[in-house]
Amino acid sequence: MKNVFLITTDHLEDHLWFYDDEDFKAGMNFVAVLAFRHGLTIIAFILMSNHVHFLVYGQRKDAKAFIDGFKNHHSRYLRHKYGFKELLRRNGVDIQLVSDLDEGVEKAVAYVHMNSVAANICSYPAQYPWGTGNLLFNPVKRKGKRLGDLSNSALRRLLHTYDTKLPSDWIIGEDDYILPESYVDIEYAERVFCSPKRMNFFLTNSSKAKRRLEVPEKNLPAFRDQIIIGALPDLCRSLFQKKSFQDLSMEEKKEFVRQIRFRFSSEANQIARVAGISYTEAAKLLDGM
Repeated sequence: MKNVFLITTDHLEDHLWFYDDEDFKAGMNFVAVLAFRHGLTIIAFILMSNHVHFLVYGQRKDAKAFIDGFKNHHSRYLRHKYGFKELLRRNGVDIQLVSDLDEGVEKAVAYVHMNSVAANICSYPAQYPWGTGNLLFNPVKRKGKRLGDLSNSALRRLLHTYDTKLPSDWIIGEDDYILPESYVDIEYAERVFCSPKRMNFFLTNSSKAKRRLEVPEKNLPAFRDQIIIGALPDLCRSLFQKKSFQDLSMEEKKEFVRQIRFRFSSEANQIARVAGISYTEAAKLLDGM
């Protein structure tokens, strides 16, 4: 029996799913490839630095096969690019049935899209590119090339997979990933909300939005993990004339995490992710200042 399911992965503590824009683009393409392979309808999704969310329609077994395949594809991509082994193998997954009663689907879409806002990455879901936050009630049509106009070798290079049997009318955008509007069921989501005004109501009143308002310290200016990661080597060299965090002494590490917190308004969870250490170690370094 087909139903709506919310798929959520655990937050990686000391690593990221996506270290730069190229990683995000690979992830966006894997979403399209795996959804088509497993006959799953995507309603909404978001790729965050260290976890992902998908709202899908289909059978539970297909939802599980989709997220298992997504983890497998992206894990192989990370191993090939960074040398990480089995990084996502033990990354926990939760698949929850979403009721079509009591506005369950509306609340789930809002929950997914507000992740980027709750993380202080942007002010509105539509400003976040790695997902579907900019698709609903958006009259702007993005341009690109039809998959059918590209060779198999070009598709393999762009999609990081040999599984290139996709609809020929799907569109590859200017940033080299399949545009979600090619395969996301936008019409269904818009019918559920009925109007942009009603959608904005659910976004504003989502659990993610409320949590942000209830925890003032979360509203400090924040930087994306990828920006901080890109700045760390230069910061390490300028402060200690060393190449990486792993090369630092204990006292230098304490000073380094102090600098990250001061310069980027980062807290222990983010410091752990960007430095590649556990939350416990990051907290100890912060407490030792």
